[in-house]
Amino acid sequence: MASLESHYTLPLPEFDKPVKLLVVVAPYYRTIADQMLAGARATAAACGAEVEVIEVPGALEVPTAIAMAERQSNYDGYVALGCVIRGETTHYDTVCNDSSRAISLLGLQGACIGNGILTVENMDQAEVRANPDKQNKGGGAAAAALHLIALSRRWSSARKGIGFRPSEDSFRA
Repeated sequence: MASLESHYTLPLPEFDKPVKLLVVVAPYYRTIADQMLAGARATAAACGAEVEVIEVPGALEVPTAIAMAERQSNYDGYVALGCVIRGETTHYDTVCNDSSRAISLLGLQGACIGNGILTVENMDQAEVRANPDKQNKGGGAAAAALHLIALSRRWSSARKGIGFRPSEDSFRA
């Protein structure tokens, strides 16, 4: 049972410049979404990050909203929150696979995203994973985004040159 397992968690990164996070949440299961949002906010606050929250109708709209924000706004990173509970049809598989794939593709394009969209069999599993005092998957998604932001900032100053750079003496006349 996943609730009995223990996992190593990286220490949260430290930042010398402000961090601006957008949390995109699908509140289809409001109590689950609220718990995940509480965990994400607490983790962001622990790093001093500023958080803005927007809501979208469902898990499939989460990556679309993040893509729009990445193109049109100035956030350092994103936290995707939602919950998909298996039902009687294959819609569950579509929503799980397509939302996850879209978030992964955005990440591969350079967006710093923590994926906190739960994909579970039942409400009991969702409650354990969402609860900030239990598995705190909302906090974990925020931590993932913060770690990626830290990496992005670390590597943003390391630019690889093309060709050669002439010595400073060659510019003096």
